[in-house]
Amino acid sequence: MEPINVVERLGRWSSGRGPLYLLLAARIRTLIDEGELPPGAQLPPDRALAAALAVGRTTVVAAYDQLTVEGRIVRRQGSGTRVAGPAAVPARQTTDAPAFLHLLEPRDGVILMACAAPDAPPPELVDAYARMLPALADTVGDIGYHPLGHAELRRAIAARYTDRGVPTASEQILITTGGQQAISLIARALLRPGDRVLVEAPTYPGALEAFREEAAVLRTLPIGLPGLRAALATHRPTLVYAIPTFHNPTGAVLPESSRRRLVRDAAAVGVVLIEDEVLADLGFPGERPPAPLAAYGDQVITIGSLSKTVWGGLRIGWLRAPTPMVARLGRLRAVQDLGGNVPAQLAAARLLSDLDAVRERGAAQRRARHDHLRAELARALPDWEVPAVRGGQTLWIRLPRGDGGSFAQHALRYGVAVLPGVGLDASGGSTEYVRMHFLASPDESSEAVRRLAAAWQAYEPSSDRIGGPPPLAI
Repeated sequence: MEPINVVERLGRWSSGRGPLYLLLAARIRTLIDEGELPPGAQLPPDRALAAALAVGRTTVVAAYDQLTVEGRIVRRQGSGTRVAGPAAVPARQTTDAPAFLHLLEPRDGVILMACAAPDAPPPELVDAYARMLPALADTVGDIGYHPLGHAELRRAIAARYTDRGVPTASEQILITTGGQQAISLIARALLRPGDRVLVEAPTYPGALEAFREEAAVLRTLPIGLPGLRAALATHRPTLVYAIPTFHNPTGAVLPESSRRRLVRDAAAVGVVLIEDEVLADLGFPGERPPAPLAAYGDQVITIGSLSKTVWGGLRIGWLRAPTPMVARLGRLRAVQDLGGNVPAQLAAARLLSDLDAVRERGAAQRRARHDHLRAELARALPDWEVPAVRGGQTLWIRLPRGDGGSFAQHALRYGVAVLPGVGLDASGGSTEYVRMHFLASPDESSEAVRRLAAAWQAYEPSSDRIGGPPPLAI
């Protein structure tokens, strides 16, 4: 049976009330009941799970004992701990990425510094919906299914690329339900099991999940993909995925010479280069996004979205690609959902004329919140390495000891969710890092840092100590 990442699937298991062993047993019980841990599934050894969760071994032993008494798991010397029942053909696994699992958890008092997007729709979005109503009211002869996207929005996005120096026809634009669907469509259309994908280490975890969903084999290069030409010859990938502008999670911006190099090297061997520009409009005041990679060659698929610039609840994304590729991806999307929300697309088409104002106002706020969070971290946690960025929405933080995975679990018990670095690194590295966003209000950021400082003071990497603080000891 394929191994299951039990630790990540536990989610925010410790953020309730009561003894830790009962909370742990309850979450494992839920995973068994939901089929996420099928009969015969192997559970981690006591010490390994305790280290990963930053709890004492006795906490794990007590939880396992509880589940053993209930008949839900079986523990045997030499064969470890397994879910009770004969091994069955497992159902297709769902995601275990913390970035997604945090969004599925209830709002339980945990300060969510793991997933980033504006926390409210801007007034321009509300106005755009009001302005699109007459067009919606006048709509006739349209059944509302547009797998490629509404023509008005496709034209508006194409014009925006043309204004940026990348001549684009509307036939080169496919509207999607956010940038995540764009990545998933590309992966579904172009990848077969065993195909290789070159990615940066670290990178956006949602892209890693989409590629893994198609059983691709991930290969990594450092941020900016230095050495791409040699890696292309060695690995012969089907796709190359890059975030050249305000890289997630580090905030790095690739210079123009490196952009030209990426496009040239990928084009030389006919490999499709995916450029994720979802964060490209998130520069601080005075920062302007460089030209897209598509300005330097045709072998590029560019992904964009309004979710990070405007609001995550506006599920409008897109991709720009050669017309034959757009047609192919459109056929694939038609099977999935027949097309997106037309009123939202009509509103987005009107919003694009106000996008620069939204971006500039947001830039000042993001810069202020970035500076506030870094100052708070420097005051309360001076031994953490927290480099400044020029844009984006996240900080890539290096811990001086321990590992990001066990500390993230420990921090949950103090009411803060951060992303462990290893989940963003397909090479298995970045274990000493965590990712935090800086979009929270100053008061919420200050409270998050206060909780993190308390968690850090009590954190003991790979500890066998018993218990720990009470859940949500805030």
